[in-house]
Amino acid sequence: MVSAAEQMAANTSWSALGKATDLRNRILFTIVLLIVYRLGTWIPVPGIDGAALRQFMEGAGQGIGGILSMFTGGALGRMGIFALGIMPYISASIIVQLLGSMVPALEQLKKEGEQGRKKMNQWTRYGTVFLATLQSYGLAVSLQSGDLVQAEIPYWFFIAVCMITLIGGTMFLMWLGEQITARGLGNGISLIIFVGIIAELPAALAQFFASGRSGAISPAVIVGVIVMVIATIAFVVFMERALRKIHIQYPRRQVGMKVYDGGSSHLPIKVNPAGVIPAIFASSLLLLPVTISTFSGNQTSPIMSTILAYFGPGQPLYLLFFTAMIVFFAYFYTFNVAFKPDDVADNLKNQNGFVPGIRPGKKTAEYLEYVANRVLVLGSAYLAAVCLLPEILRNQLAIPFYFGGTSVLIVVSVTMDTIQQAQSHLLAHQYEGLIEKSQLRGKGSRRGKRRGAARR
Repeated sequence: MVSAAEQMAANTSWSALGKATDLRNRILFTIVLLIVYRLGTWIPVPGIDGAALRQFMEGAGQGIGGILSMFTGGALGRMGIFALGIMPYISASIIVQLLGSMVPALEQLKKEGEQGRKKMNQWTRYGTVFLATLQSYGLAVSLQSGDLVQAEIPYWFFIAVCMITLIGGTMFLMWLGEQITARGLGNGISLIIFVGIIAELPAALAQFFASGRSGAISPAVIVGVIVMVIATIAFVVFMERALRKIHIQYPRRQVGMKVYDGGSSHLPIKVNPAGVIPAIFASSLLLLPVTISTFSGNQTSPIMSTILAYFGPGQPLYLLFFTAMIVFFAYFYTFNVAFKPDDVADNLKNQNGFVPGIRPGKKTAEYLEYVANRVLVLGSAYLAAVCLLPEILRNQLAIPFYFGGTSVLIVVSVTMDTIQQAQSHLLAHQYEGLIEKSQLRGKGSRRGKRRGAARR
């Protein structure tokens, strides 16, 4: 039996957008702030030698062209004021979440409701400033050592100006993301990353097709890559929507002389509860040596050269450790942040719900952990496959495949989440319309009754 809410969601049409004023305003607000973000990626850090930077980025940047460049929407390659992007905030928020799951005092703070959430958000902001300070200092020193700064600018003056500019850019992006989340449509931080990926895609596609016209890539390879991208996106959509439903039964209850059926529901466990977090963590850690060596130029130590020889992108050890780290972070993040079997079992017990055939409490938690472990085998394998396929194409087969696995996961998940929120707003607008109509009908019927009584 389909519920009324599900019927209304199925009948929801985008033509109703013209009537949903609040949703329209949210969309326009989001677009304006995202345009501000894109403009900021083209404003350079003061003191940068533009010609030297372009030459440097053309000859190097394999590490920069990876996860950092993707998250900054090209701002790092142009050394814009948003060169650090939103990554310090993402790293700080993930660290705070993990600490909140492992430290008892922080875990108790998370259970204090709105007050605890505000405290955790404040610590996340402090962590963002700390990480942005470290990263901006390292980037400023690297620019100086790489002779990418105008010669007439004093050393420490540029370090100070560069750090202040980059830290301010990151904090401004964090504020933009929070404003979009509160007053716009979708998750602001995710949308900033999403727009950064999409904005750089046309130039990458133009370069890809130009390689085909010049004969560097055969037409069959181009067609094969396009088909593979479409198939990968469809596969990601299918896996992100895949659920393992656990049947939950509620006992019957008696009110007076009547006995009401407790009913039943399902506890959904996503095949990929951790989302894109494992891919982001694994990519960031593995690209760190390449990025450091890129900015250090010719000053790479023998130890770093050995690390790059075995753990550079596309190397067998790189692919092996990439897979292992994705699997590790998938399990670690799921059971520490995304899905805690003990907490879920306690909530079910408090609501008098139980899994048929399983005793409430500890046995239910063990059963949920058993199911989640089995589901994560498929989920972590799916994450590893999506992330490794572009690496193999790009490095082993020499195919310039820009749309990497992590970027595919981010684009698909953010698109699905934003569309779902838009449909929720449309659904709420339709509910409000139905309530207003019912109230008007009630008023009309009452007026009719009063008129009929007056005539009699």
